[in-house]
Formats: sequence, structure tokens, C-alpha cells
Amino acid sequence: MSEQEKLQPTDAATRHLVRRLIDEPDRWALFLDIDGTLLDLATTPDAIQVPLSLPVDLAAVSGRLGGALALVTGRSLSYADGLFAPHRFPIAGLHGAEFRAADGATSAVEQTSGFDALKRRLVEETAWMEGVLIEDKGAAVAAHYRLAPAYDTALEKIMRDFAEAAGPAWVLQPGKMVFEIRPSRADKGEAVASYLEQPPFLGRLPVAVGDDLTDESMFALANARGGQSIRVGSLSTATCALAKSSSPSAIRSALATIAAAGARKEAAAS
Repeated sequence: MSEQEKLQPTDAATRHLVRRLIDEPDRWALFLDIDGTLLDLATTPDAIQVPLSLPVDLAAVSGRLGGALALVTGRSLSYADGLFAPHRFPIAGLHGAEFRAADGATSAVEQTSGFDALKRRLVEETAWMEGVLIEDKGAAVAAHYRLAPAYDTALEKIMRDFAEAAGPAWVLQPGKMVFEIRPSRADKGEAVASYLEQPPFLGRLPVAVGDDLTDESMFALANARGGQSIRVGSLSTATCALAKSSSPSAIRSALATIAAAGARKEAAAS
């Protein structure tokens, strides 16, 4: 198998994505989740692996789209930057609670001393749950139980109680083997809508790609704006996404194909 054949997307959704972004780069804006979409999920949040070619491919696709590419993630903005360094992209972190526009301007939900105290109590409350990992995200906190699935029900009860104690400014967000308390004003759909009001996203149709419940709001936004939505991985829950992609590797393959096509067009033009 040739290197070019290895780059070819493996399913219909990614093949359509490739055609759209190669043939009409000025028409589309691309919004990508990270974990489970660009990167394969791992047993712990810090165990994920970033393929060496991925940051370069993302930068090339962003250039092909005139900068109309953003990462929309539950990760913090600073953590996401570290994954793809030295490249810096527009990023909506913590589901939109942190926001960096294409021009570099940033905004964030303010952390409070009360929420910091709540996070410390959460660590103490779950200390007996062997395998449960508490991830402090600043203005959000996540409890991962991929290594301890038997604690699903008990952990949900604890996280629901803590979310209520945090007050109306925070909300409980379930996900794949994780419960997260995030700012209630944070919403991936609203983050995508904010990008679409700004250059270079302005006037383009959105393509939203994600894999989890937290991505449903940006799928719905993309659908409502006449764009495209792609759910990555198995469909264990209902989704409003219009298409399905098999895996993060298929999405990475699609990005590599778009990047390579853009490089060939630039070479031919010169």
C-alpha cells in the first residue's frame, strides 16, 4: 500500500469531509473536539498520545481554510495548547468557558474561592474510590472512572450533589466514563456560534466533529446553520449528528489528506 493510499479516509463521512474542504475551502469552517475525535481515548486523561504529524496537519488545514479552524474541547485552553505546540489555534476550552478568538483575544469564566474549596472537598469525598481520578481544570472539575466503572452510580450521586452545592453558575455534564462540573454558561454550540460571528469564520458553513454528549450542542448548531455534523466512534447514545465517522484515526487520515492536497495545489500554483 502506498503512502497516499494510507492517507485515504476509511469511511463515507470522512470522504465527504475531505471533498468539501479540498474543493471549497472558502465555504467551510471546521470545528474539532480533541479527546475521542482527534486523539484516541486513553485510560487516564494524561495518557493520551498526540501523533507527531497531527499538529502539522492541523496547521496546514487551517491555512487551507484561511484560518477558519477552531478546537472546541473540554480541556483547558492551556492544556490544549501544550498538546499541539508550537502551533496555536483558536480554541474554546472547558466547553467554551475559556475562549481564544482567531485574533488571539481571550476571555474566561472567573474562578472563585468557593469553587476551589469545593474541588478540594471533592478530592476528599472520593478518596476511597480506588481508580477514580479527579481532574482539576480550573473553572471546571472532572471525575474520571474509566479505571473504576463499578463506581458509576455512586460517583454520579456525589457529583450531582457537588454540582448542586456549587450553585447555579455550574452544571453537571456527563460524558464517556466521566462526570464533570462545568460553568453553566459554557456550551460548545454557543462557542461555535461566537466563532461564526468573527473573521475568518464569518459567512462560512460550519462543520462540527465530535464524539460525546458534550458535542451535541455544536452538532445542533451546525445543523441549524446549514452545515455538517459528524459523530466519531460508536453510537451508544442518540445523536443529532448527520453523519458518523468510524474513529479518531479516520479523522486524522482525513486531515492528512486535506493537508497533502493543499500542499500539492500550492506547489502546482508556484
